[in-house]
Amino acid sequence: MFIDKMKKDGLNDIIIKTFINYYQKLVDGEKGKLSKSEIKKPSEEKIVDYNKLEKQANDHLHKLAIIKLNGGLGTSMGLKKAKSLLPVKGELTFLDIIAKQVLFLREKNKSQVPIIFMNSFNTQADTLSALAKYENIGKQVCPLDFIQNKFPKIRKDNFMPLENKDDTLNWNPPGHGDIYSCLAQEGIIDTLLKHGIEYVFVSNSDNLGALADLKILTYMIESQTPFMMEVCQRTEMDKKGGHLAETKDGRLILRESAQCPADEVEEFQDIELYNYFNTNNLWIELKALKEYLEQNNNVIELPLIINPKKVEETDVIQLETAMGAAISIFKDSKAILVNRDRFAPVKKTQDLLLIWSDAYELKDDYSLQKVSKIDHLIELDSAFYGEIDQARLRFSEDIPSLKECNRFFVEGDITFGRSTVFKGNIRLIAKQPLKLDSVEISNY
Repeated sequence: MFIDKMKKDGLNDIIIKTFINYYQKLVDGEKGKLSKSEIKKPSEEKIVDYNKLEKQANDHLHKLAIIKLNGGLGTSMGLKKAKSLLPVKGELTFLDIIAKQVLFLREKNKSQVPIIFMNSFNTQADTLSALAKYENIGKQVCPLDFIQNKFPKIRKDNFMPLENKDDTLNWNPPGHGDIYSCLAQEGIIDTLLKHGIEYVFVSNSDNLGALADLKILTYMIESQTPFMMEVCQRTEMDKKGGHLAETKDGRLILRESAQCPADEVEEFQDIELYNYFNTNNLWIELKALKEYLEQNNNVIELPLIINPKKVEETDVIQLETAMGAAISIFKDSKAILVNRDRFAPVKKTQDLLLIWSDAYELKDDYSLQKVSKIDHLIELDSAFYGEIDQARLRFSEDIPSLKECNRFFVEGDITFGRSTVFKGNIRLIAKQPLKLDSVEISNY
């Protein structure tokens, strides 16, 4: 039934084979869990220190393409369009800044580096419309975008396809691990290789810290590393997210929180034991990826993530994979420990506030750089700031100065007017609506 359903909806044979492969694992009893008995702390020889890299060969840039994951709508912030259309610095949106970063890179290095967006059906039209004003952005050897696939949702009670009257509810995104199937089925791997482009740098469009870095590219080429994952040091703020580990046979592996058995959560969150997390900035050698796909009938077998959901009153299962999990399928994969400024994702309005603020600056090359070395922690009351329209209303006059603020906790309905400056550890509580104007507060 699943094959017929997917064919009827026009899905490619590659994605059908991929789904059936994962579905069979589900039927066979796989739980999508990765126990501590199967992994260990990553060996330090598999971790490259970015700050010790010195060599940078500009003539390698013609071998690189950039891919941005751009399928998210930002529904957790109340958005109904692509999250990348949100203004993040002045009037410039994520897409504006990404386009300007790429155009600057091309001009500076006299190299026509391709940029490719992995869109969803929900984001493609808006994204291409927004990029149309950059007339040179799409002048490249490959398409400007492709659309990620979809998987059928599975009823939990009988493992049959969900058949809701609203067909859009019967499908789910297969996770960003879908990128490898997409690159194969769209012919992008072959197109890039044909034009001498042998490497891709992949990152999320909501992470403006993720710029193509020639030091990393040079190291990857000269060390003949097929796959590299950028990681950062885990802190208490990161302990609930996925972490890097190593299999007993010596391969690096990514373990997401959904893959952690319930009785191992405390150890999973031990940042001393598992001290690196995935930034979702990946570097991939296309020849190695093509070879793997050809050897496996164009199906890339990643660790399965079984995501339970509810559609109206029906319990369903979503089968998903994470693209970073591919670190385990390439024999000589490595992780590279990068500075925190290469990881500035926006998942909630409180993340966006930090980027809006003076804690980050947009440089002449359109790179987004953190002004201070402070580890900022922002928590905004979701009842008043959870959705983007709520946050815009309460920060409409001005954005607070946060560059010297370690912790910024806001509880209650507070509107921020002109010239508000916060330093140190701040906790603001309002029992009734309050407006702050022209204040400087330290350790409150």
